[in-house]
Amino acid sequence: MSIQSFSVIDSTLREGEQFAKAHYTIEEKIRIARALDAFGVEYIELTSPAASPQSFEDCKTIAGLGLNCKILTHTRCHMDDARKAVATGVDGVDILFGTSSYLRRFSHGKTIDEIIASARVVIDFIKQSGCEVRFSSEDTFRSEEEDLLRVYQAVDEFGVNRVGLADTVGVATPRQLYILVSELKKRVKADIEFHGHNDSGCAIANSFTALEAGATHIDTSVLGIGERNGITPLGGLIARLYSYDRDLVTKYRLDQLHQLDRMVAGIVGIQIPFNNYITGETSFTHKAGMHTKAVMLNPGAYEPIDPQDFGMERTISIGHRLTGKNAIQNRAQELGLHFGDTQLREITQEIKRLADAGPLSTRRLDDLLRSWVVA
Repeated sequence: MSIQSFSVIDSTLREGEQFAKAHYTIEEKIRIARALDAFGVEYIELTSPAASPQSFEDCKTIAGLGLNCKILTHTRCHMDDARKAVATGVDGVDILFGTSSYLRRFSHGKTIDEIIASARVVIDFIKQSGCEVRFSSEDTFRSEEEDLLRVYQAVDEFGVNRVGLADTVGVATPRQLYILVSELKKRVKADIEFHGHNDSGCAIANSFTALEAGATHIDTSVLGIGERNGITPLGGLIARLYSYDRDLVTKYRLDQLHQLDRMVAGIVGIQIPFNNYITGETSFTHKAGMHTKAVMLNPGAYEPIDPQDFGMERTISIGHRLTGKNAIQNRAQELGLHFGDTQLREITQEIKRLADAGPLSTRRLDDLLRSWVVA
């Protein structure tokens, strides 16, 4: 199935608040919410207003900002939580219930029948309050498929807007995602949402596969921050979709991704990883001679993503022992210098020899090129 329409539910202000280093002030939450809205995400998900008195007030504040995107909050499938959620003025309430044997035994202790009965009451209340409602099975991929389908079909009949698949501990594989989403598409009328943790490194692949199978909503967070190793990173999902079909992401302000990553990194006190999707320091740096030659002729030879679309710049690394004559010639031309083929080969070998002791700074490289002309 080809990917068509989908929505991003960004959970930086919910899942991201569960990140070990996160403790947002309300001012920081507002900055993040406005930036996500400017980027173009369709939904922002907030911490449950039942979590603390400040969480309740923060939820009300964000819901009242008048943003273009819809504001959701995430709560237990419990009437007390649902009442608080609705009272904040959010557009939708995301409720969850653990369906795996682990959570049924060690968390809430309820049977599948009891889960369905509780869900009916809470879903009816949220719908009557005029809010969207999503029901998610927590720990979906350690649950029995028979149990899952019973619950999903029941809540679908209750009229939920979305059913959610949550890879709560990050153990799902893309194959499992495709099979379950495909089967669920046959069983329910509601939209399908996927929330994937990254404990085993499959969050982006799983999210993409869920969309291929027919899911309609993907949960993300900026830089992937969240509980433990976090969830599907917003930039990573964008990179995967862009490299598949860039038309899928033209609805977002791609040039704002770097600013968004930097802002959230600063707020939670971390660095953007050097190899971060799109916005990492080395994302568009080319070094090996064979690579740089091809990139200078056609960047698409080694770049599946155009850095200009994201307000980023390409870097051709030159002053090192892996450099090639084409990179040297390109730098010389930028300096207004011209070498014959023999000279170019000679100076390239000299740069390689010198660089065996360590990379040359741009200034030293430029001085060497100029001195070679004089010589």
